[in-house]
Amino acid sequence: MILPIIAFGDPVLKKKAVEITKDYPGLSQLIANMFDTMKNAKGVGLAAPQVGVSIRLFIIDAAPYVDNEEEEKDDEGLKSFKRIFINAQIIEQNGELWKFNEGCLSIPSIREDVERKPELRIRYMDEKFLPKEEAFNGVKARIIQHEYDHIEGVLFTDRINPLRKRLLKRKLTDISKGDVDVSYKMKFPLKK
Repeated sequence: MILPIIAFGDPVLKKKAVEITKDYPGLSQLIANMFDTMKNAKGVGLAAPQVGVSIRLFIIDAAPYVDNEEEEKDDEGLKSFKRIFINAQIIEQNGELWKFNEGCLSIPSIREDVERKPELRIRYMDEKFLPKEEAFNGVKARIIQHEYDHIEGVLFTDRINPLRKRLLKRKLTDISKGDVDVSYKMKFPLKK
């Protein structure tokens, strides 16, 4: 089932999400619905707070990223990068900050350069609640950091230059009111 994506301005997007246990009610269905929702919106990642559920869960399927790039090759193995992260904790980030243009399904029509470190190590549980610890770099690390921010109550617009953010204020307000052209189902906090 395709769920509405929560738009910028809703308090759930600014709240630190809570950990869950393996008996969390309806978890398998929520994960399936999130994959359907993300695919419908042509995204590469989606966090539970973006569908109004403030739990430490995010999913990634980077195949659409590769499909949208002009490059013929997939050097980072993104086409097959599909994961479910539950109760994730980034335990290490390394390297020099690098800028990369990011967007967000909760903030449609806005893309900005965001600086992040290119390498990370993360602990999480998979969908079977088996503990994992992995290292990622490049675009994989970038996608994880973006989705991880969602479960921490941080949006990519919180990481951009304050002057740039002030220049986007009107657009952000318009998004929260539903005054934006979007091709997927959304829920707007200030829509009348």
